[in-house]
Amino acid sequence: MSPSRNVLKFGGTSMADAQAMLRSAQICLDHHAYLVVVSATSGTTNQLLEIASQAEQGQRDRTHGLVDQIKNKHRLIANDLRLSENGPASLETLFGELATLAEGILLMREASSRARDRLAALGERMSSLLFRQALSLTAQNQKVQLLDVRSVMRTDDNFGQARPITEKIRELCAQHLPAMNDSTIYVTQGFIGETEDGFTTTLGRGGSDYSAALLAEGIEASVLEIWTDVTGIATTDPRLCPKARSIPEITFKEAAELAVFGAKVLHPTTLAPAMRARIPVFVGSSYEPKAKGTWIRWQTQDAPLVRAMALRKNQGLITLSTPKMLNQYGFLYEIFKIFNQHQVSVDAITTSEISVAMTVDASVLINKNLARDLSELCEVKIEQDLTLISMIGNNINHTAGLALSIFGALGNINVRMICQGASIHNFCFLVQGNQGEEALRRLHKAFLEN
Repeated sequence: MSPSRNVLKFGGTSMADAQAMLRSAQICLDHHAYLVVVSATSGTTNQLLEIASQAEQGQRDRTHGLVDQIKNKHRLIANDLRLSENGPASLETLFGELATLAEGILLMREASSRARDRLAALGERMSSLLFRQALSLTAQNQKVQLLDVRSVMRTDDNFGQARPITEKIRELCAQHLPAMNDSTIYVTQGFIGETEDGFTTTLGRGGSDYSAALLAEGIEASVLEIWTDVTGIATTDPRLCPKARSIPEITFKEAAELAVFGAKVLHPTTLAPAMRARIPVFVGSSYEPKAKGTWIRWQTQDAPLVRAMALRKNQGLITLSTPKMLNQYGFLYEIFKIFNQHQVSVDAITTSEISVAMTVDASVLINKNLARDLSELCEVKIEQDLTLISMIGNNINHTAGLALSIFGALGNINVRMICQGASIHNFCFLVQGNQGEEALRRLHKAFLEN
């Protein structure tokens, strides 16, 4: 493993304009980048998906207006970076592909999931072309090469939320990136991949972080650095708690719990490849590159009882009750078989002798067939407008008096459900949606501000 095999990933805000790109390019040099993964320029993916929606509705003027906005934004950055249109990889070629896709959807009044992925992928394909130029201007003594990530990021054909084929990715990385050396920096795209049949896919929103972790695993990277617009992982959302502070280091398991339960810095699945390969992850701000940021490691020097906390809004609580559960086996199997059929993920769960209560994202409750199928097994009660609060730390389920301290801090805020014991790193509970932020502030003050 080469000590300089560093993978750096930059988010959309780090690609926002020419100045942001040049600043990110300098970070690549300062941190000895080996492979650079970039997101689309800030806001572009949303615009591309909006093009698909507007074109489906036959909104020709609105569709053309969005296409022009994307072209103008990228042409401005290209002009600022003095990007020449000579060569095989041209912005104008990508603009032509964008216009063709938009016209096709306008004509058919339909955007298949495959067409949407091809459209959405254009954001990263444009930004990587621009960033290669920014890096070439900055790294004058090094070769900068553009890599089409689709040559190595192999996925299934679940368009819109494609699943990577990790063994194939490792094989393709060995084939296409065998000559990596200190004199070459490779620039590639996050978020997108390709099926065995050659169709473009996307890994879902936030998938650029995941892409970077998969590539880091694929090339056996020394480190994965994720550069965004915040100075690391904070003890909680600073917008809700002004006294929130950056965490110097955190374990993989803690960070994974934090990401799953609402922290916005990392995509929830990002850490899995890095955890498998035990690659340390750094999270920092491209706007404040000298700030310390946060290191995510397999082990840390300290293990505080409470490291951080997060909240997830718009939660629903499904309570299933029936006397058939009493002293019977197989009932939970039947319940989760229904959740599996409807592809619904459960966040937290607790049981009693004749009841099961579980939290889900409120968006899944739009599917009325889920409640219908569950009601054939038992009585179903659904509550909405709830917030899930999670406290992340160490030895949480082995610490006497913790619950007393938590409920003392909450005071008159009612707790609707508690989930504790399954993990030594997490204590989570539900409160009414309008009390979630206040609950978080009280707990942060009690556990993390003293």
